[in-house]
Amino acid sequence: MTNSSSTIYIVDDDDAVRDSLRFLLETNGHEVLTFASGEEFLEKYDPTIVSILITDVRMPGMTGLQLQEELNARKANIPIVFITGHGNVPMVVNTMKKGAVDFIEKPFNLADIQEVISNLTREAIERASVAQSQRANEELLNRLTSREQQVLGRIVAGRLNKQIADDLNISIKTVEAHRANVMEKLQVSTVADLMKVALHASNNQ
Repeated sequence: MTNSSSTIYIVDDDDAVRDSLRFLLETNGHEVLTFASGEEFLEKYDPTIVSILITDVRMPGMTGLQLQEELNARKANIPIVFITGHGNVPMVVNTMKKGAVDFIEKPFNLADIQEVISNLTREAIERASVAQSQRANEELLNRLTSREQQVLGRIVAGRLNKQIADDLNISIKTVEAHRANVMEKLQVSTVADLMKVALHASNNQ
Protein backbone atom coordinates (compact mmCIF):
# COMPACT_ATOMS: atom_id res chain seq x y z
CA MET A 1 0.00 0.00 0.00
CA THR A 2 1.38 3.43 -0.96
CA ASN A 3 0.53 6.87 0.40
CA SER A 4 -1.24 7.66 -2.85
CA SER A 5 -3.77 4.89 -2.22
CA SER A 6 -6.25 7.49 -1.00
CA THR A 7 -7.23 11.07 -1.74
CA ILE A 8 -7.14 13.51 1.16
CA TYR A 9 -9.75 16.26 1.19
CA ILE A 10 -8.91 19.32 3.32
CA VAL A 11 -11.76 21.70 4.18
CA ASP A 12 -10.76 24.85 6.07
CA ASP A 13 -11.49 28.55 5.57
CA ASP A 14 -7.96 29.43 6.74
CA ASP A 15 -5.65 29.68 3.72
CA ALA A 16 -2.53 29.14 5.83
CA VAL A 17 -3.87 25.93 7.36
CA ARG A 18 -4.89 24.54 3.97
CA ASP A 19 -1.53 25.41 2.43
CA SER A 20 0.55 23.97 5.28
CA LEU A 21 -1.41 20.72 5.38
CA ARG A 22 -1.32 20.37 1.63
CA PHE A 23 2.44 20.94 1.54
CA LEU A 24 3.08 18.36 4.26
CA LEU A 25 0.84 15.70 2.79
CA GLU A 26 1.87 16.16 -0.84
CA THR A 27 5.51 16.05 0.26
CA ASN A 28 4.75 12.63 1.72
CA GLY A 29 3.24 11.39 -1.54
CA HIS A 30 -0.48 11.94 -0.91
CA GLU A 31 -2.98 13.26 -3.42
CA VAL A 32 -4.59 16.31 -1.79
CA LEU A 33 -7.61 18.43 -2.73
CA THR A 34 -8.37 21.57 -0.72
CA PHE A 35 -11.58 23.55 -0.25
CA ALA A 36 -12.39 26.76 1.59
CA SER A 37 -15.90 25.66 2.60
CA GLY A 38 -18.05 22.61 3.18
CA GLU A 39 -20.36 23.65 0.36
CA GLU A 40 -17.45 23.79 -2.11
CA PHE A 41 -16.26 20.37 -0.97
CA LEU A 42 -19.69 18.75 -1.41
CA GLU A 43 -19.85 19.99 -5.00
CA LYS A 44 -16.62 18.13 -5.83
CA TYR A 45 -16.77 15.16 -3.45
CA ASP A 46 -16.59 11.80 -5.22
CA PRO A 47 -17.94 9.00 -2.98
CA THR A 48 -16.61 6.31 -5.32
CA ILE A 49 -12.93 6.97 -4.58
CA VAL A 50 -10.93 5.98 -1.50
CA SER A 51 -10.61 9.17 0.53
CA ILE A 52 -10.09 10.85 3.90
CA LEU A 53 -11.57 14.15 5.07
CA ILE A 54 -9.75 16.67 7.28
CA THR A 55 -12.09 19.52 8.18
CA ASP A 56 -12.13 22.51 10.48
CA VAL A 57 -15.02 22.66 12.95
CA ARG A 58 -15.83 26.36 12.85
CA MET A 59 -16.20 27.87 9.38
CA PRO A 60 -18.43 30.52 7.80
CA GLY A 61 -21.55 28.98 6.28
CA MET A 62 -21.57 25.22 6.75
CA THR A 63 -19.57 24.23 9.82
CA GLY A 64 -17.48 21.09 10.01
CA LEU A 65 -20.10 19.50 12.26
CA GLN A 66 -22.85 20.28 9.75
CA LEU A 67 -20.67 18.84 7.01
CA GLN A 68 -20.36 15.64 9.04
CA GLU A 69 -24.15 15.54 9.43
CA GLU A 70 -24.62 15.93 5.67
CA LEU A 71 -22.11 13.18 4.87
CA ASN A 72 -23.82 10.88 7.37
CA ALA A 73 -27.18 11.63 5.74
CA ARG A 74 -25.65 10.63 2.39
CA LYS A 75 -24.19 7.49 4.00
CA ALA A 76 -20.76 8.59 2.83
CA ASN A 77 -18.20 6.06 3.95
CA ILE A 78 -15.30 8.45 4.55
CA PRO A 79 -13.06 8.70 7.66
CA ILE A 80 -13.25 12.22 9.14
CA VAL A 81 -10.63 14.08 11.18
CA PHE A 82 -11.61 17.38 12.81
CA ILE A 83 -9.14 20.18 13.43
CA THR A 84 -10.09 23.17 15.57
CA GLY A 85 -8.85 25.83 17.93
CA HIS A 86 -12.06 25.67 19.93
CA GLY A 87 -12.35 22.03 20.91
CA ASN A 88 -13.95 20.77 24.09
CA VAL A 89 -14.71 17.36 25.57
CA PRO A 90 -18.48 17.32 24.77
CA MET A 91 -17.73 18.28 21.16
CA VAL A 92 -15.15 15.51 20.86
CA VAL A 93 -17.54 12.93 22.28
CA ASN A 94 -20.37 14.08 20.00
CA THR A 95 -18.31 13.96 16.81
CA MET A 96 -16.85 10.56 17.71
CA LYS A 97 -20.33 9.13 18.28
CA LYS A 98 -21.32 10.32 14.82
CA GLY A 99 -18.38 8.60 13.18
CA ALA A 100 -15.39 10.93 13.38
CA VAL A 101 -12.19 8.96 13.80
CA ASP A 102 -9.96 11.67 15.27
CA PHE A 103 -10.00 15.19 16.67
CA ILE A 104 -6.93 17.42 16.69
CA GLU A 105 -6.68 20.87 18.29
CA LYS A 106 -4.85 23.85 16.78
CA PRO A 107 -2.02 24.66 16.89
CA PHE A 108 -1.19 21.14 15.83
CA ASN A 109 2.02 19.31 15.13
CA LEU A 110 2.22 18.55 11.41
CA ALA A 111 4.08 15.33 12.16
CA ASP A 112 1.10 14.21 14.25
CA ILE A 113 -1.23 14.94 11.32
CA GLN A 114 0.92 12.77 9.07
CA GLU A 115 0.80 9.92 11.58
CA VAL A 116 -2.99 10.16 11.77
CA ILE A 117 -3.30 10.16 7.97
CA SER A 118 -0.98 7.17 7.63
CA ASN A 119 -3.23 5.21 9.99
CA LEU A 120 -6.43 6.37 8.29
CA THR A 121 -5.25 5.45 4.81
CA ARG A 122 -5.58 1.80 5.77
CA GLU A 123 -9.03 2.37 7.24
CA ALA A 124 -10.20 4.28 4.17
CA ILE A 125 -9.14 1.41 1.91
CA GLU A 126 -10.90 -1.13 4.13
CA ARG A 127 -14.10 0.95 4.17
CA ALA A 128 -14.02 1.28 0.39
CA SER A 129 -13.54 -2.48 0.01
CA VAL A 130 -16.53 -3.21 2.25
CA ALA A 131 -18.68 -0.67 0.41
CA GLN A 132 -17.72 -2.16 -2.97
CA SER A 133 -18.68 -5.63 -1.74
CA GLN A 134 -22.03 -4.34 -0.47
CA ARG A 135 -22.78 -2.62 -3.78
CA ALA A 136 -21.96 -5.83 -5.65
CA ASN A 137 -24.33 -7.80 -3.41
CA GLU A 138 -27.08 -5.25 -3.92
CA GLU A 139 -26.66 -5.50 -7.68
CA LEU A 140 -27.08 -9.28 -7.44
CA LEU A 141 -30.20 -8.92 -5.29
CA ASN A 142 -31.71 -6.49 -7.79
CA ARG A 143 -31.71 -9.33 -10.35
CA LEU A 144 -34.33 -11.20 -8.35
CA THR A 145 -38.01 -11.05 -9.20
CA SER A 146 -40.52 -9.96 -6.57
CA ARG A 147 -41.46 -13.57 -5.84
CA GLU A 148 -37.81 -14.64 -5.62
CA GLN A 149 -37.20 -11.84 -3.13
CA GLN A 150 -40.11 -13.11 -1.05
CA VAL A 151 -38.64 -16.60 -1.07
CA LEU A 152 -35.19 -15.27 -0.22
CA GLY A 153 -36.54 -13.29 2.71
CA ARG A 154 -38.07 -16.42 4.17
CA ILE A 155 -34.92 -18.47 3.59
CA VAL A 156 -32.94 -15.85 5.50
CA ALA A 157 -35.58 -16.00 8.26
CA GLY A 158 -34.94 -19.75 8.55
CA ARG A 159 -38.21 -20.96 7.05
CA LEU A 160 -38.31 -24.45 5.51
CA ASN A 161 -39.52 -25.07 1.96
CA LYS A 162 -42.89 -26.39 3.18
CA GLN A 163 -43.35 -23.35 5.41
CA ILE A 164 -42.44 -21.01 2.56
CA ALA A 165 -44.93 -22.79 0.32
CA ASP A 166 -47.66 -22.32 2.95
CA ASP A 167 -46.68 -18.67 3.48
CA LEU A 168 -46.89 -17.84 -0.22
CA ASN A 169 -49.68 -20.28 -1.11
CA ILE A 170 -47.56 -22.03 -3.73
CA SER A 171 -46.36 -25.59 -4.17
CA ILE A 172 -43.16 -26.94 -2.66
CA LYS A 173 -41.86 -27.64 -6.17
CA THR A 174 -42.41 -23.98 -7.06
CA VAL A 175 -40.52 -22.95 -3.93
CA GLU A 176 -37.68 -25.27 -4.91
CA ALA A 177 -37.60 -23.75 -8.40
CA HIS A 178 -37.51 -20.22 -7.01
CA ARG A 179 -34.83 -21.25 -4.54
CA ALA A 180 -32.67 -22.67 -7.32
CA ASN A 181 -33.12 -19.47 -9.35
CA VAL A 182 -32.15 -17.36 -6.33
CA MET A 183 -28.99 -19.40 -5.79
CA GLU A 184 -28.04 -19.09 -9.46
CA LYS A 185 -28.69 -15.35 -9.69
CA LEU A 186 -26.79 -14.63 -6.48
CA GLN A 187 -23.92 -16.83 -7.73
CA VAL A 188 -23.79 -18.97 -4.59
CA SER A 189 -23.83 -22.73 -4.01
CA THR A 190 -24.67 -22.93 -0.31
CA VAL A 191 -27.28 -21.40 1.97
CA ALA A 192 -24.49 -19.97 4.12
CA ASP A 193 -23.12 -18.00 1.16
CA LEU A 194 -26.64 -16.92 0.22
CA MET A 195 -27.13 -15.57 3.74
CA LYS A 196 -23.88 -13.61 3.51
CA VAL A 197 -24.94 -11.91 0.28
CA ALA A 198 -28.38 -11.00 1.62
CA LEU A 199 -27.20 -9.80 5.02
CA HIS A 200 -24.17 -7.84 3.77
CA ALA A 201 -26.36 -5.97 1.29
CA SER A 202 -29.00 -5.19 3.94
CA ASN A 203 -26.34 -3.80 6.29
CA ASN A 204 -25.71 -1.01 3.80
CA GLN A 205 -29.33 0.08 3.69
